Amino acid sequence: MKYLFIISLLIISLPGRAQTVFSKDKLSLAADKIESKVIAWRRDFHQHPELGNNEKRTADIVAKHLQSLGIEVKTGVAKTGVVGVLKGGKPGPVVALRADMDGLPVTERGDLPFKSTAKAQYNGQEVGVMHACGHDSHTAILMGVAEVLAGMKADLKGTVKFIFQPAEEGPPAGEEGGAKLMVQEGVLENPKVDVVFGLHIWAQTEVGQITYKPGGMMAGANDMKITIKGTQAHGASPWASIDPIVVSAQIVNNLQTIVSRNLNVTENAGVVTIGSLHAGVRSNIIPEQAEMLGTMRYLSVSDGKMIEERIRQIVTKTAEANGAVAEIKLPYSSQYPVTFNDISLTEKMVPSLQRIAGASNVKLIPPITGAEDFSFFQEKVPGLFFFLGGMPKGKDPKTAPSHHTPDFFIDESSFKLGVKVLSGLTVDYMDLNK
Repeated sequence: MKYLFIISLLIISLPGRAQTVFSKDKLSLAADKIESKVIAWRRDFHQHPELGNNEKRTADIVAKHLQSLGIEVKTGVAKTGVVGVLKGGKPGPVVALRADMDGLPVTERGDLPFKSTAKAQYNGQEVGVMHACGHDSHTAILMGVAEVLAGMKADLKGTVKFIFQPAEEGPPAGEEGGAKLMVQEGVLENPKVDVVFGLHIWAQTEVGQITYKPGGMMAGANDMKITIKGTQAHGASPWASIDPIVVSAQIVNNLQTIVSRNLNVTENAGVVTIGSLHAGVRSNIIPEQAEMLGTMRYLSVSDGKMIEERIRQIVTKTAEANGAVAEIKLPYSSQYPVTFNDISLTEKMVPSLQRIAGASNVKLIPPITGAEDFSFFQEKVPGLFFFLGGMPKGKDPKTAPSHHTPDFFIDESSFKLGVKVLSGLTVDYMDLNK
């Protein structure tokens, strides 16, 4: 009885700590309870995907759900985005949580009962539309997080801002969109956001695992358009031409020396890729010009500047050496900063990831050269972005269908952990910064 009395006094004297433990237990149970809802939302979104800046149906479902929870909602942000604000019962920081909503111009090939058969116009042609990168999962998970945290509103030591973002894969040609436009429209203000968290389901990481990296986790990316102007001639008389195809071939090869000879690969990775080269219409006509489209990827600002400078120099000088003229648009239609996880924030929150997923399931990874426009939020406020495993247990990552492909597949048992982690990070950060 004496020890029970002492324990009771300790609990009474530390109401904040006791409440925190209760809230976290409640949070985990709530995530378990809502799992079937999250799966149902995801299946609905998967069956009805929408391209960037056209996520009207998705946004309407999200907005109505947030409103049903008593969350303050704003729609039409950056075209079709939805932002919800949940004010906790106690003072504290403002934590933003982000999910992207758009699908891709990919025709689904699997046989899921909720397979997408949607069609849409993209770049002037009809295409199939599919959630081939898991954004349907992200949206459903964040809807679940909103319901969990709204259910413990009185215990929250701060405010949560739910950001449902359109056009992460890029807006339609000639339009603005995505995280960049959301930031421009003030999504991180009123109330001012202190920190932002986001996740991405990953088809090559096993269910139950979380991967992360402090600092540059995903690459900055600029696309480019290169036009080489020469002199047209008959294919039988190449000496009468300035052949833009030959010049383009030399440029493609020369650009590869940037990574192999200019980039310090012991520090960071980088990529220079030409993905499209178009010129001419006949076998016996040397055309007047050639066009190339490509991308550059980098993991630090200084590397990005160096790579861009070398691209311009190589393209211009190679063309000049052959008597041709080069025009470079870099960036051409898109530019993403490095997805940079704030080092101090990451160090502070990794224990939360380990507590929720289990220490052995939280793994440090090398950076990847894919890009994410979550980086625009991280340019303004400290942020942490991580990967949530979505590959069925026991499957080989080398054979699992990758993102942006017709056979892309996600194991739905991963969603519950996603809800727990985003909810747990929010509550833990508030506890640490109350």
